[in-house]
Amino acid sequence: MPKKNVISWQGDNLPMLEALSLPVWVFDIDNKRVFWANPAALEVWGADSLQELCARDMSRDMSVSVAQRLSQYQQDFERDNAVFTESWTLYPKGMPRQLKVVFRGIQVEGRMMMFCEAQNTLSTDPATLRSAEALMHTSMLVTLYDSAGMVLYRNPSARAKVAYTSETWRQHFIHDGDWQTLQQGVAAAGEARQLAQVHTRQGMRWHEIAVRACRDGVSGQDALLVTEVDITDLKHAEARASFLANHDVLTGLPNRNGIRSELLPYLQQALRDGRQVALMFIDLDRFKNVNDSLGHASGDEMLIRMSGRLSQLLGHDEKVARLGGDEFLVMLAAPDVAQRAEALGLRILQSLAMPMRLGGMDISVSASIGISVCGEGRLDIEQMMRHADLAMYAAKDAGRNNLMFFAPALEERSQAQLAMERDIRRGLDGGEFVAYFQPRVDVASGRIVGAEALARWQHPMRGMLMPDAFIPLCEDCGMVRELGRQILSQAARQQRQWRERGLDLMVSVNLSPSQFVDPALAEMVAQALRDSGCQPEKLELEITESVLLGDDEQTMRTLQSLRALGVRIAVDDFGTGYSNLAYLQRYPLTSLKIDRSFVADLERRPAIAEMITTLCRMMGLNMVAEGVETSQQLRWLAERGCQEYQGFLCSPALPANLFAQLVM
Repeated sequence: MPKKNVISWQGDNLPMLEALSLPVWVFDIDNKRVFWANPAALEVWGADSLQELCARDMSRDMSVSVAQRLSQYQQDFERDNAVFTESWTLYPKGMPRQLKVVFRGIQVEGRMMMFCEAQNTLSTDPATLRSAEALMHTSMLVTLYDSAGMVLYRNPSARAKVAYTSETWRQHFIHDGDWQTLQQGVAAAGEARQLAQVHTRQGMRWHEIAVRACRDGVSGQDALLVTEVDITDLKHAEARASFLANHDVLTGLPNRNGIRSELLPYLQQALRDGRQVALMFIDLDRFKNVNDSLGHASGDEMLIRMSGRLSQLLGHDEKVARLGGDEFLVMLAAPDVAQRAEALGLRILQSLAMPMRLGGMDISVSASIGISVCGEGRLDIEQMMRHADLAMYAAKDAGRNNLMFFAPALEERSQAQLAMERDIRRGLDGGEFVAYFQPRVDVASGRIVGAEALARWQHPMRGMLMPDAFIPLCEDCGMVRELGRQILSQAARQQRQWRERGLDLMVSVNLSPSQFVDPALAEMVAQALRDSGCQPEKLELEITESVLLGDDEQTMRTLQSLRALGVRIAVDDFGTGYSNLAYLQRYPLTSLKIDRSFVADLERRPAIAEMITTLCRMMGLNMVAEGVETSQQLRWLAERGCQEYQGFLCSPALPANLFAQLVM
């Protein structure tokens, strides 16, 4: 016997069904074709004959949402003997036709098909029809619950994704507190919104849920309309971005941000428990020689192995972080921490000095360690780090492969820094800082299309100094704005001079975070353009990710004012800071520069660079790869649509005259 509401297909019924004036047809859900139709249905479908109608492949024009909905019907016929009366829009020969249709299950040749009975033609206004279609096709999950939390309606997306176990509104949530928060919000304001973990057929997912009190249009009783958007991928991206913000990409160790967010509370608790705490600054000796002789890839491999050695040496109350470059920081706590730090430091020196195989050679480097101790009182992490840094430099001065404790006498080193600061001021006044230019090369053609202006210091006594020798101190003492202004002015003038020589080149200039927050930044750039005659569209300003993480409104105003001048905006060293993907859409950016660390690591760990290139293509951002040193790296970037590159594969930064010779 057939189930209730499920029709059994029998040939004896055909004459009676064919005589009906109402359109009736049987739809084969599995094969997406009409199995049988009476004459009235043939007219509805615009078919000349039953054979012609049955030959139509409905799947060719069927949307994913409709196919999904029909599959849900089939399941309901088999499981619940369901009967549906719904408004549907059919598209016979591409023309829309609105009908009110009753759907039932029908057993045909051992398979569940759908018996369709069109009751009348609808004449609903266009807005209503389109809203019903939108509800059918939207990927948003829409559910109507009654006041007891039972399901009254789910759209196809909700039917497809909500777990079978979520029979009620409350059961949908993994954490009951999220449901309670929404209920309380609706009770107080009539609507509420919440990010929550929910049960789905894919397992646990993060949904952004909006709920609003309403009435059921059928019964008139109180109801809840719930809409949900799956944001799991975004949550994962945020978690990854958060990890990158607090951890070093290369080694996975906490970075400077991680020290404050993860390790500082550990030290504070140790002091409250009556223990002493110590910081150990560890710097690899002559690590630059490894990069220069074996390349950055080997240098990175050494840093990874060194971080592993450090981690293996540490006990429960000892933590390690990477500060950047070849600098590491170890934190420890103990009743007599100085003695313990010295013993640990000697073990670290011995372990790090052991040779390792790199580039087919056995390479060994020593380390210098500086230690600062906080016994009692308030913990000043910045002062301790500064003291440990001073002690580390003292260890280097003592011959390297050594450790030193901070002593007040080391403060004299700070006096030397003050002298250096005076030297920088004199150099800025005397025009000793000059712009060098590193080529930016078109990946497709190999043609030099631009240059990045990089600061150099032509010191009268020490010769040509690289940025690492003066940029950090310029930032610390507030002179980086003036340095940036001078380099920008030189770069803008150089762009005009190259143009006059027939060289159509883009020039990019770095903006420091302190420059970016300067209210006079836009006027300074405008003045440089006026004074130099530089084409605004040929000037690109490079900013780091960190400057985009402040006041959103102020950041937007600053970027818009710069873009209004006609200059371009690039994000430099992308991926090394807090990679909040939202700002790539929110802010008026034009280019994105892939940090050299990701390029150097392409062969071993290409995932992040792959993600960045994909993101650039999706967002329509110009891609510039930094630090390209090999043809293999360039080929990898070319295959992924990278437009430009910089690096030693083409040339290091050059004075303006040598750069022009390279282009010409």
